[in-house]
Amino acid sequence: MQTAFAIARTSLTLIFLTYASFSDYKTREVSNSLWILAAPPAFALTLVELFLYEPAQLLLYGLCFGLTTAFAVILFYSGGFGGADAKALMCLAIALPFYPENLFTPILGHNSPMSQIFFPITVFSNSVLIAAATAVYFFIRNIWYKGTGKRLFEEGHSTEPLRKKILVFITGYKKTVNELKEKWHLYPLEDIEENAENTFRRKLVLGLIPQDEDRNAIVERLAKAVETGKIKNNVWATPGLPLLIFITVGFIIALFFGDIVWICVRALLG
Repeated sequence: MQTAFAIARTSLTLIFLTYASFSDYKTREVSNSLWILAAPPAFALTLVELFLYEPAQLLLYGLCFGLTTAFAVILFYSGGFGGADAKALMCLAIALPFYPENLFTPILGHNSPMSQIFFPITVFSNSVLIAAATAVYFFIRNIWYKGTGKRLFEEGHSTEPLRKKILVFITGYKKTVNELKEKWHLYPLEDIEENAENTFRRKLVLGLIPQDEDRNAIVERLAKAVETGKIKNNVWATPGLPLLIFITVGFIIALFFGDIVWICVRALLG
């Protein structure tokens, strides 16, 4: 019977994460009603299972939820990720605070202590590593672009520091301004700054993905600069993939493979 509880909690988690990822990808928004629907049954299933079969784990359950919530809230208010990402981690802590050992065994045969008592943190660390791996795709794409004889950085970028150029190189690629206008999921990685003397400066911008109104304002400035011949049509942009997709993938990897960080550390230490 305990296995049935674990199956229900795991299935519920996978369903709400998959739907949230799809919604985030399509609209960059996730309705609060999803978390309202997911949290109560997840809490009921987990609480009943622990009360019936492992009452000694109830305190640890509360600790896991409390620490995960604090971690998510801190990251949210510090700008680390969005509200939907924070709610996803909190719902994950409600539904699956611990690795479901009665359902899965990591393929490599090892599970980290973190997974056993703070499973949501393992999922998060997996998602961050997977998201970071997209830098390889951007790197290869930009090397290919350079190989076609096109310039990656224009004369207007000459004053930008090397570290900023490197970050842009591994987080974005060149797109036309028209593509920026047509594809709402693309976000500009550069902007135009004009002063009272009608001179302008082309600058690379990094950090959080701007709100839609800010994004549209930047795109309009870039389009105007292209129309007036101040800059060429190709500009730096990033697809801004939502973290919820990586959280979902990190969750699936955590179930079947475990904690990627732990696996890497074990491999390095032999």
